[in-house]
Amino acid sequence: MEEKLLEIKNLSKSFGENTVLKDINFHIKEGEIIGLVGENGAGKSTLMKIIFGMSVIKDTGGYKGEIKVNGKVVNFSNPFEALEEGIGMVHQEFSLIPGFKASENIVLNRESTKKSFLENFFGEGVTRLDVDANTNRSEKAIDKLGLKINSEEVITNMPVAHMQFIEIAREIEREKTKLLILDEPTAVLTEKESEILIETIKKLSKKGISIIFITHRLDEIIEACDKVVVLRDGLMIKSIPTSETNVEEITQWMIGRKVESNKEKTSDKEIDEENIILELKNFNVDMPGERVKNLNLKVRKGEILGLAGMAGQGKIGIANGVMGLYLSSGEVKFKGEDIKTNLPAEPLKKGMFFVSEDRKGVGLILDESIAMNIAYPSIQIKKQFLKSFGKVFNYRDIKEITNNANDYLKKLKIKCMSSEQRVAELSGGNQQKVCLAKAFTMDPELMFVSEPTRGIDVGAKKLVLDILEKYNKENKTTIIITSSEVEELRMICDRIAVVNEGKVAAILPATADIIEIGKHMVGVGGDK
Repeated sequence: MEEKLLEIKNLSKSFGENTVLKDINFHIKEGEIIGLVGENGAGKSTLMKIIFGMSVIKDTGGYKGEIKVNGKVVNFSNPFEALEEGIGMVHQEFSLIPGFKASENIVLNRESTKKSFLENFFGEGVTRLDVDANTNRSEKAIDKLGLKINSEEVITNMPVAHMQFIEIAREIEREKTKLLILDEPTAVLTEKESEILIETIKKLSKKGISIIFITHRLDEIIEACDKVVVLRDGLMIKSIPTSETNVEEITQWMIGRKVESNKEKTSDKEIDEENIILELKNFNVDMPGERVKNLNLKVRKGEILGLAGMAGQGKIGIANGVMGLYLSSGEVKFKGEDIKTNLPAEPLKKGMFFVSEDRKGVGLILDESIAMNIAYPSIQIKKQFLKSFGKVFNYRDIKEITNNANDYLKKLKIKCMSSEQRVAELSGGNQQKVCLAKAFTMDPELMFVSEPTRGIDVGAKKLVLDILEKYNKENKTTIIITSSEVEELRMICDRIAVVNEGKVAAILPATADIIEIGKHMVGVGGDK
């Protein structure tokens, strides 16, 4: 009988009167890969915080039940205790030091040192770092991931996908690691990068490292995991070998109902190919890790255009440049009118809006309420939700702000206590939905949406894509979607522009074969 590396018995957790986990029971053996799935709010994050000893658990009264590591009962007070027991975790939100090199982040607090003769006089405080040894250690960890990443590159200059791999490399590099928790590691990766990561996970499991793999991409669960554990509303609905189930069954267990599969897009929409709403000429964006170089692109009024490409090739830089978040140059024409670049308010006033991939850094005011986050751009740019007092000054119409927010809470199924709850307290997926509600409230003529379903479960993903498609059809809103998931683009878009090395490598119909799209993404496709 194989030894249980981690065993969880009758585990329950409440925050005040709100029970978020109830009687959870499962175990993981040495070298086993378990997929943990569930809708946003199902309890996945809380369960992982308990296993990893996050201080918020102890600060809120701890938990009921028992956790054993190698047969020994544990109750971690902080993550350092979990690390000592060989449990590592890669969080969905990055925890890298931006100004440090990749190599410095990978070996942080575990650096190799050289003995200095000054130690004899001044003690260990003058020990020198062994830079060569630290670089060598970090490069070995990166090699295990099967990627070519410059270990000497500063984190701030890296594309988001490379940051994700550095996070994982850091945990792999720890000698004690026996169990690795991966929280949505492929959310920012393209299909090809995800395949590389999944192969790496399999290699690690063969070396005896157990893995808890959290992802909303259920095909990855089937591909990578030995077993899948399904949570719903704090309960463990199912624990079953992946060889005995499929994506459709897992989806039904997650959400408690059948979800119709999105079929390949077959649009009957008529689009005037000559009516160009946005044109970029010789467009450049100086966004670290996502630079755009002399890009040319025409977007038709009323279409949904997808932007596909590998991480670091510039697809994310396009929206960030047009909306003035990073320095750009070249021509930007909106409805035939030249738009001044590098002025963030300019495109907003003209009728454009941007749902950023960086929801916490750009998309939200974390300490503000849901209602104010949704209304804020409309208040600032369009002067909506304001009442006038004697034509002297304006003040916020709190009732209308609240009504608008409550409307979107229902439409997008945002899980929260009320519209007055702080956005910082929401799960990542629900924060993303608030970003979309903010965009819809602005009612733009053209909307950039970057990674719209990142960190959103399968049920909510379909809801978001359906809403975007409905918005496009009913309001004739032009939507430009940047996504790491090509299948997602093929389902909702009219055309897909593939970006490679900062330029448009091809523009294809959404019905194009995924292999053809993939070839252009890696720079081996034919001419446009």
